[in-house]
Amino acid sequence: MVIQDIYNSIENLKSLEGIDYLIIGYSTFFRPIYVFHVGTYEGNQMLMEGGIHAREYLSTLFLIEEIKFLHEQFVNGELSGGYYVVPLVNPDGVALVLEGVSSVSCNIQKDILKLINNGSDDFSLWKANGLGVDLNVNFDAEWGKGTQNVFCPSSENFVGYYPESEREVKILTEFTKQIYPSITISWHTKGEVIYYGFYTLPPKLIARDYQIALKISEVNGYSIVKTEGSVGGFSDWVSLNLEVPAFTIEIGNQNISHPLNEENLSVVFEQNKYVPIVALKAVNNV
Repeated sequence: MVIQDIYNSIENLKSLEGIDYLIIGYSTFFRPIYVFHVGTYEGNQMLMEGGIHAREYLSTLFLIEEIKFLHEQFVNGELSGGYYVVPLVNPDGVALVLEGVSSVSCNIQKDILKLINNGSDDFSLWKANGLGVDLNVNFDAEWGKGTQNVFCPSSENFVGYYPESEREVKILTEFTKQIYPSITISWHTKGEVIYYGFYTLPPKLIARDYQIALKISEVNGYSIVKTEGSVGGFSDWVSLNLEVPAFTIEIGNQNISHPLNEENLSVVFEQNKYVPIVALKAVNNV
């Protein structure tokens, strides 16, 4: 698989009748970042994102299939509300995982990336974007205070030079503020865990989110874990700034080595295909 294969699958979604799509911006290396909308614009709206960590591109593959599934439910009249889906937030990073530095056009940047990667041509465990910034610690939500944060370019955990320094993060935050969703889900790998409850939330809202997490767990069977020691992520930013329910779901068995790929898709899809529907309905009941 190469990055163009993923883009082909994303762009094929445009042909589904009744689905709206938009390029909400471009990555650092000028790859398009798409959003799709399924359902109606009336009622509660969910925002889902995936592929923010490069080696976790299984989350992108899952969301591509999930868009198709939600579309089927909408056509059959079994869907209420709407779903915004950003399947690939970090295309430059995913390209590095799949193709290495051959995916980068600038020779100087190729050398820099290899230096960051300890001279290795193997980028299969890379989590960051094309500049060595971990996008999911670059959001302005207690930025730089995480227990695993690092402060220079790296394959993972580098917070960036200031909050929202990265183009991909700005694109996602600006779009989220624009639509102001009722609930968000960030899809990651791995561990079969549902994270909820950023520590800045008041107890009443943490209890609200726990009730929704219980509904999600009833569907996929994943463990529910309250977020501890992790800051600067998209779900953290949503909790801090919008105070709507925000979850990070880790798909894939913990015992499978990174990067999880298309061979793992069918299992995680069957586990999670109803999660967005159940979670959005649960917003009405908490």
